[in-house]
Amino acid sequence: MSVARNILNNPKLVPGGGATELTVSATLKQNSSSVQGSEKWPYEAAPLAFEAIPRTLTQNCGVNVIRTMTALQGKHANGENAWIGIDGNTGVITDVREKKIWDAYNVEAQTFKTAIEAACLLLRIDYIVSGMKKNQPPGGKARSKPQVETEGDADNEQIIPE
Repeated sequence: MSVARNILNNPKLVPGGGATELTVSATLKQNSSSVQGSEKWPYEAAPLAFEAIPRTLTQNCGVNVIRTMTALQGKHANGENAWIGIDGNTGVITDVREKKIWDAYNVEAQTFKTAIEAACLLLRIDYIVSGMKKNQPPGGKARSKPQVETEGDADNEQIIPE
C-alpha cells in the first residue's frame, strides 16, 4: 500500500536492482581523484554506504557476494552502464530496463539521505577516535595539562578562614 501511495504522490521511477546506487557510487569514486585533503573523505566513505543496498540484495539472492559485487562495480566503473543491476529473483546481473525492475523515486531519495547520514556518522566517529588516539599516551589515560597559578589567583583565595 505504501508503494502505491508513494507512486501516486510522486510518480517518478528510477532503475532498480541496485543500479542507481552503483551508478552514484561509481561517480563518487571517479570524482574522489580530483579532491585533495580531508575533503576527500566523504568521496571515499559515501560509495561504501551506497553499495550496501546492492550487497544486501545479492546476499538475499544467495549468490556469491564478492564475485557479483566485483562484476557490478566493473560494469559501472566507466559510468556507461547505469541500467545494470541485480535481478532479485535469480541473483543474475541484468539490464533492469529489459526486466522492468524499477524503484520509486521517493524511496531512493530517502535511501540516499540515509546513506549520506551513515557515511557522515562513520567519518565523525573515525575523527573522534583518531583524535583520542593522538591525545592519549601509549599507556592509557590522557594526562591532564599542569596548571600554573598566577599571583592574581593566589590573592583571591582565602587560605585561612576568618
